[in-house]
Amino acid sequence: MESAGRARDRVPRIDPYGFERPEDFDYAAYEEFFSTYLVILTRRAIKWSKLLKGSGRVQRSGTVKRYIRKGVPLEHRARVWMGVSGAQAQMDQNPGYYQRLLQGERRDRLEEAIRTDMNRTFPDNIRFRKSADPCLQKTLYNVLLAYGRHNQGVGYCQGMNFVAGYLILVTKSEEEAFWLLDALVGRILPDYYSPAMLGLKTDQEVLGELVRTKLPAVAALMDGHGVLWTLVVSRWFICLFVDILPVETVLRIWDCLFNEGSKIIFRVALTLIKQHQAFILEASSVADICERFKEITRGSFVTECHTFMQKIFSEPGSLSMATITRLRESCRARLLAQG
Repeated sequence: MESAGRARDRVPRIDPYGFERPEDFDYAAYEEFFSTYLVILTRRAIKWSKLLKGSGRVQRSGTVKRYIRKGVPLEHRARVWMGVSGAQAQMDQNPGYYQRLLQGERRDRLEEAIRTDMNRTFPDNIRFRKSADPCLQKTLYNVLLAYGRHNQGVGYCQGMNFVAGYLILVTKSEEEAFWLLDALVGRILPDYYSPAMLGLKTDQEVLGELVRTKLPAVAALMDGHGVLWTLVVSRWFICLFVDILPVETVLRIWDCLFNEGSKIIFRVALTLIKQHQAFILEASSVADICERFKEITRGSFVTECHTFMQKIFSEPGSLSMATITRLRESCRARLLAQG
């Protein structure tokens, strides 16, 4: 108990991104993890600094992919994300475009929808509070408004606020956050945030098919209780694990998401389910299944982000983009046939 108290004194109550640690935060376990992770971070930072010498754009390559999987230091994250996602190229090709969007014609419904979600976005983050100076709510509003004007087929959809909020915390730049949001919503996650959310619904079904193949007992449990995948994983997909997994773990996932695309989401989901398969299979009701799916996103397995990221590339086994594309086609066709 005493060591936990000492750890509480040493570990700041507010994390490096401005989030307050929850009441039940395990300070001692976190301190133990972070002392070893800090050594890894320092080693990676030295390697990244060598790799990024000069001011050129970060390009995708085998080396960059290997480095990204091992984690991008916070000081380099924005530059790496911008480079590998294609956001930097888009920004360079469209100078002044973001500012023009902000000055575009008013759309009351869009503005109202965004404004409604402002206070619900990260109430536990001191930088998003009205009392903060500068308050990131205004920055977030601008990014979402510009995106809604840029992509009128999507406009604004709940969940985009959390994604854009993380982008702002990492880039500290409105314009870079906008172009990264465009990379995610426009290219990496097709149709997740459109009004019909067909891409999102499709990918939840794809996960169900992958579980059926790789973890049939879990699929049988879900079928037996008539639980739809959307009930337990929709927020994983919509929020890209924001507010579900610890911040540092989410950012490590996003490192790979920007570089390798949407199949990373399936790797994370499958790893969470496989690691906790026995625990999930003890569920005896729909409510119990839902509760267990919440439980598996907490604890040391997800906090220890470095080991967790190693697991997502080993635990689910082979997962090619060709397999995902094939499953997407069949699941999408099934959803469309259901109307």
